Amino acid sequence: MTNSPEERTPDLPRMTTDQHAAPVGPATPSPADAMDAPEPADVLDRDTYDRIREPRSAGRLPLGDGTWHQLARQYVWVQLISTGVVAVVVLGVVLFLTLVWGQLWAWIPGGIFLAILVWTLIITPRQARAYGYQLRRDDLVFRRGILWQRVVAVPYGRMQLVDITHGPLDRGFGIAQLKLVTAAASTGVVIPGLNQEAAEQLRDTLVDVAEARRTGL
Repeated sequence: MTNSPEERTPDLPRMTTDQHAAPVGPATPSPADAMDAPEPADVLDRDTYDRIREPRSAGRLPLGDGTWHQLARQYVWVQLISTGVVAVVVLGVVLFLTLVWGQLWAWIPGGIFLAILVWTLIITPRQARAYGYQLRRDDLVFRRGILWQRVVAVPYGRMQLVDITHGPLDRGFGIAQLKLVTAAASTGVVIPGLNQEAAEQLRDTLVDVAEARRTGL
């Protein structure tokens, strides 16, 4: 779904909030730099899936009135690797208990845990395609889930902190997660699996819009 021109979120000047942001002070780009600079929409949709995976009951889900942006494809690899490492560790512990100490009962909890991890590996690609976020005129809408769905709308004026975090695997694959903190903890949102450039672009845009809404500009 595509925004009409009058419904697009206006681009606002960038501002600095933490160590990930650009230096303070407006810069006047040269014509050549302006032509080479990527459009914000291109940055948000770089290396993402081509369409969002809709649940079968999509007609009941309020999808908003803007364009849905998705996670980077590298997010799936990070999840598969981290879950696979946990599965290997659990299998090693179970084998050690059964072969060295003869504790055959270890296969009961270990087998259940391994089955859950294998199921997680299978459904991870499907789950990743169910994530999406949308920049509307007054709020950011975040959705996730196929069977258990969650849709959260975070008003720009209530955002208190926009934080970017990434672990070792995230840095290796060039992705990060964006955390939106509001006065009400229940409305906080964590958007995982954004490529680093998209996370920084989205953070700066949200900070600018939130500051403008709080000051009434």
